[in-house]
Amino acid sequence: MRRISPHLLSLFVLLLAILLSIAIGSVFIPPADLWRVLTGQPPQTVTRAAVIVLTLRLPRTALILLAGAALGASGAAYQGVFRNPLADPYLIGTASGAGLGAVLAMSVNWPYTTAGLLAIPAAAFVGALAAVFLVYLLARVGKTVPTTNLILAGVAFSAFATGLTAFLMLQSTGELRRAIAWLLGGSTFTGWGPVLVILPFLVIGLGGLLLAGHSLNVLQFGDDQARQMGLPVGRARTLILLAASLATASAVAFSGIIGFIGLIIPHVMRLWFGADYRRLLPLAMIGGAAALLLADVLARVVMAPQELPVGVVTALAGAPFFVWVLRRAKNQGYW
Repeated sequence: MRRISPHLLSLFVLLLAILLSIAIGSVFIPPADLWRVLTGQPPQTVTRAAVIVLTLRLPRTALILLAGAALGASGAAYQGVFRNPLADPYLIGTASGAGLGAVLAMSVNWPYTTAGLLAIPAAAFVGALAAVFLVYLLARVGKTVPTTNLILAGVAFSAFATGLTAFLMLQSTGELRRAIAWLLGGSTFTGWGPVLVILPFLVIGLGGLLLAGHSLNVLQFGDDQARQMGLPVGRARTLILLAASLATASAVAFSGIIGFIGLIIPHVMRLWFGADYRRLLPLAMIGGAAALLLADVLARVVMAPQELPVGVVTALAGAPFFVWVLRRAKNQGYW
């Protein structure tokens, strides 16, 4: 494996995951038909395949790819900022804030128009960013934000938001099934609209994270030594957390709450290819996209023709891995 560039290997796995995501579903697209559609050949003989691929599969694949990339890179950033292998994109209340916003929107009888349907991801996005802002405000002490305070404030807010979300779900029985499906990870949106909506936010968030590789490397030496090396620790940590939270909120808004991708993928990439964040962050993006695409494919075929929420698949795969990481972190240090 050392002879193969990790980026090329990761891109090959991602390409394979993309092809599987486009081909596999309630209707299987044969490789020959898929090739004709993707290469733009005359669709007279593959009209049905062209409609399925171009209007359904490709937008869904793109949305899941972007969500996985956001969660993977955000997970690597959170683990680097907190210097903890168990940190994930939902650590400081992002998921609970998004869930509260989405369920709050579902409790309102929005008309089933485009604007009405977009109210749910918009509310999830606003809720996620509001949660991060509130947690950051609560944890702030003077001009500094101690890591311990940030985590504790995130835990406290998550508990409050989860309780309020449960209350709203009990009051809105008509939307209970829809809310549970969203909270388990999954989107009912089709077409390129969601992809175009979240793309600018993801470009800003992920772009900021890719530029923060050096800062994350320096932060691994501890705050005091990082300051001696000339890094403005407080500002660097704040910018990294804002970029990671923006990327996470964008992913959650349309894809629902999907756990463990941001925990597993950065950890695996670190074990395989090292802890240099200048390389780890792009690898986590690619790996997160590939892993979530494969999980989505699995969610389609396990109980076909019924489809599982992709968050169920990632939870079933991620929970044992979390236990393994916890035991390993208990027995030896990572940094």
